[in-house]
Amino acid sequence: MGDAAVAEQAQEALRLADAEPARAVALATRIVAQARRERDPAAAAVAERAWGLALRHRGDVDSAIAHLREAVRLGRRAGSALLAAEARMTLSSALLERGRPQQARAEIDAALGNLDGVARARALTQRGTIMLELGRLPEAVADYRTALPAIREAGDLLWLLRVLSNRGLAHAYRHEFGPAETDLREAERLARRLDLGLRVGFAQANLAFVLAARGDVPAALDYFDRAERRIRDHGAQVGSLLQDRSELLLSVRLVSEARETAEQAVAELCKEQRGIKLPEVRLLLAQAAYLDGDPAGSLRHARLAAREFARHQRPEWAALARLAVLRCEYAGARSSRSEDAGARSSRISLRRVDAVVTALTAAGWPVASIEGRLLAARILIDRGRVEEGHAHLREASRARRGGGPAILRARAWYAEAMLRQASGDRRGATNAIRAGLRVLDRHRAVLGATDLRAFVAGHRTELVEAGLRIAVEDGRPRRVLEWADRGRASHLLQQPLRPPDDPSLADALAELRATVTEINTTPGTDRADGATMARLLHRQGALERKIQGHARRQPGEAAARPAAPVRPAVLAAALAGRALVEYVQLDGVLYALTLCDGRSRLRQLATMSQVDGLLDRIPFALHQLVRRHRDPATSADATAAAFALLQHAASRLDRLLLGPLTELGDSPLVVVPTGSLQCLPWSVLPSCAGRPLTVSPSATLWYTASRPATPSPAHVMVAAGPDLPGAREEAEAVAKIYGTEPVIDPAATVDAVMAELDGASVAHLATHGRLSAHNPLFSDLRLSDGPLLVYDLERLPRVPHTVVLAACDSARSVVCAGDELLGLSATFLARGTTQLVASVLPILDTETAPFMVAFHEQLAGGRPPAVALAAAQQQLAGDPATMVVAAGFVCVGAGFTSPALPARAP
Repeated sequence: MGDAAVAEQAQEALRLADAEPARAVALATRIVAQARRERDPAAAAVAERAWGLALRHRGDVDSAIAHLREAVRLGRRAGSALLAAEARMTLSSALLERGRPQQARAEIDAALGNLDGVARARALTQRGTIMLELGRLPEAVADYRTALPAIREAGDLLWLLRVLSNRGLAHAYRHEFGPAETDLREAERLARRLDLGLRVGFAQANLAFVLAARGDVPAALDYFDRAERRIRDHGAQVGSLLQDRSELLLSVRLVSEARETAEQAVAELCKEQRGIKLPEVRLLLAQAAYLDGDPAGSLRHARLAAREFARHQRPEWAALARLAVLRCEYAGARSSRSEDAGARSSRISLRRVDAVVTALTAAGWPVASIEGRLLAARILIDRGRVEEGHAHLREASRARRGGGPAILRARAWYAEAMLRQASGDRRGATNAIRAGLRVLDRHRAVLGATDLRAFVAGHRTELVEAGLRIAVEDGRPRRVLEWADRGRASHLLQQPLRPPDDPSLADALAELRATVTEINTTPGTDRADGATMARLLHRQGALERKIQGHARRQPGEAAARPAAPVRPAVLAAALAGRALVEYVQLDGVLYALTLCDGRSRLRQLATMSQVDGLLDRIPFALHQLVRRHRDPATSADATAAAFALLQHAASRLDRLLLGPLTELGDSPLVVVPTGSLQCLPWSVLPSCAGRPLTVSPSATLWYTASRPATPSPAHVMVAAGPDLPGAREEAEAVAKIYGTEPVIDPAATVDAVMAELDGASVAHLATHGRLSAHNPLFSDLRLSDGPLLVYDLERLPRVPHTVVLAACDSARSVVCAGDELLGLSATFLARGTTQLVASVLPILDTETAPFMVAFHEQLAGGRPPAVALAAAQQQLAGDPATMVVAAGFVCVGAGFTSPALPARAP
C-alpha cells in the first residue's frame, strides 16, 4: 500500500467514524499500524483522529481522548499545523463530554490560532458547540452564524450538517422553534444524502427534542422511537436521547416514567463517560422528584447538579439548578409551622433569588425565567415588599401574548392573574386564569392518547386552584361549583378518539394476550427455575411498551375542547328532586358544595388528613371480613372486631362527610368525590344505607351522561370469564332474567365479548378484574384467551349503555392530578357509557351471584341502576357474607337513567 493509498484509507476511516463507528475503529487500527510501518505521521494523525472520534461515538471517551492527543502529536510531528488543529477540534469535543470545559476551550482556541478559511470555520463550529453545552447560547449562535457562509461556499456538506444540527439545538433552547426545525430538517436531509445513518439518527433525536419543546408530543415520541432504533443499531450513545425523552415525559406530567427514564440516562451517561451531561439529568431528576411529592429527594439532586455545573464552569446551567434548590427551600418553608408567611420564607436570601432570576433572563431560559420571577414575587409579597413583587409579576406576564410554547404562555397568564388579584381586580384575575386554561386545553387537544390527556392536565391544577381559591374567599357557592368542575376529570369530557384500525396494534394486543395467558398457565416447576418466567415477563413488558408507544404517537384533534362546566341553574333543573354533593379540597381542607331544591350551599367540613385517616380503615375492615369469611377457622370474636371497626369508621366518616349537610334530607344523591374519596364504598355510610346514590367524576359529566338521546332497545349481553367457580352460575342466572344466552368460558374470548359489547343496552361481565396502578390503561378483565384491556375498549365502535362488572376493583381508578381518572370504569364513561355498576373492592366470587341476581331483577323491572343497586343492597343486608360483597359496589355515571331493554322472550 503506497503513501497515497494509506492517506486515502485514513480519510475513509474519518468518514466512517460518523456513519459506522465500529467499522471505523477496525479500519483506523489497521491504518495506524500501516502508517507507522511506512513512517507516514500525517496519515497516522488522520487515522488516530478517526479512531478517537469513533470511540467517542461509542461512549469510550477516555480512550478517545488518548487517541486524539496522539493525533495532535502526530500532526505536529508531520509539520502540519492543519492536522494538529483539526485533531484539537475533535479533542476539545471529547474533553467537553468528559466534563473538562476549560481544557476544551483551551484546545479549540489553540486550534483557531493556526487555521484560516474553511478550516477556521470548522473550528468556529466546534467552539459554538462548546458554548452551546455551556449554556452560552448567544455566543454559540454567533459562532455558527460566522462559520456557516464559508462552509456553504466550500461545499463541505459534512461540516454543514454539523453546523445545522447544533444551531438547530441552540435555536430550540431559545424557543425559536421555526428556525430550529428548518435547520434540523435540512440536517436530516443532508445526513441521508451523505449516507450517514448514525447522523440521521442524531438529526431525528434533535428534531424530537424540538417537537417536544414546541408541544407536538405525538410527533416527538415518533421521532424519538425512530432515532433510538437507528442509534442503537449503530452501537452509539443513547444517553442524551434518554435525557431528552425524560424531559418530554416530564413535560406531560408522566412523572414516574420520567424519573425512570432519567435514571436510565444517568446509567448510560456514566457508561459513556459523558460527565458534562450528568448534571443536566440530575436537574431533571430534581424536577421529577419535586412533582412526585418528594421535596427532600428533589433538593438533594438539585444541590448536586448545582455543584457539578459550578465545577464545570457552566453558570447558565447552574442558575437552573439553583432555581430548583430555591423552589424546594421555599416549599419546605411554606409547609413549616411558622406563624406567618413572611416568617416562613425569611430564611431564603433575596440576593440569591435576584441573582438566579438575572442569570436565567440573561441566559435566555424563558420558562425558567418566569418560574424564577414567580418565586421572587411570592417571597417579596410574603415579606410585605409588595411593589417589588408586582414588578416581577409584570415582567413574567409579558410572555402571555407571545408565540411561545403553551406552558410558557399559561405560566405568564398565571402571573397576570396573581398581579390582578393583588391589585384587587378579582374579576380580571379570574379572566386571566380562564385564558391560561384555554391555552393549556388547546395544547392538550393535539394529544390523542388517553393517558397523555389525563396526565398533562397536571399543568392545569395551579391555575384551577387559584380560581377556586378566589371563589371560596368570595363565598359564592355557584362560582365554587364552576371552578371545582373546571379542575376535575376534564379529559373525560374531551371528545374521545377511537384509534384507527391498525393490524400491527391488533397483532400486538393478540400477542400480549397470548403471553399473559402463558404466564398464568405456566406450571409451578417452570416458575421455580425462573428462566421461563423471566422470558415471558420480558416479552410482556416489551409488548406493553409497543402498544403504549403506538397509542401515544396518535395525534388528537386540534379543534377538540372539554365541555364547559354546566351552569348551576341548568344542573339544578336536571337534578329533578335529587341532591348534588360535590366535595372540594383546597389547601388541605375539605369542603362540601350542595345543590338541593335549586339552592346551593358551601360548607367547610374537615381537614383531608382527618378524612384520609378514616378512609383507610374501611377497606381494611372489609378485607378482614372477606378473609375471615373464607377461613372457616376464624373465631366469632375476630369477625365481630372487624365489624365493629367498620361500623365505627363508617359512622365517624358519615358524621364528617354528610352529617353537616342537613338540607339533603333523604333525597337520592349525586356525589362528586375528590382525591381519596373516589374509592369510598358509599353504601357503608349510615346515611347512605338504602339510599339511591350515584357517583360521578364531575357534575358536568353527570349532566352530560344524564341527557343522551333516547336509546332504542338493544340486546343484553352476559359473559363469564375463566377460573371463577361461581361465574358460570351467575351468568346463567342473570341471562335468564333477560331471556338471553350468556357467553361462557371457553367461548368468552376477547373477540366474542367485544362483538357482544358493541352497542349493547346492558352488559354484564362476571370475571377476574385487575387495576394496573402503574399503567392504568393495562387494567383488564380476564377472558378465556387472555385479558380484555382498556386499549381494547378504546377500539369499540359503540360502548354499552349500562355496564355491570362483577369483577374485583373494577370501579376503582388511578387518580391523577386534578382528579383525572384512568382505568376501566373511567374508560367506559369517557367512551359514552351512561352508567356503570362495579366494585371498588375485591369481591367474593360465590357470594356475588345472589346479589347480582337481586340487582338485575330490579333493573329488568324498570328501576334505574342507582335505585336498583340500593334496593338490592338493602334487600341482602341481613346476610353478612353477601352484605360484605354488596358493600363494595357503587353506581358510577348518570345512575338514574334506565336502559332501554328489548322485549323478553316468553
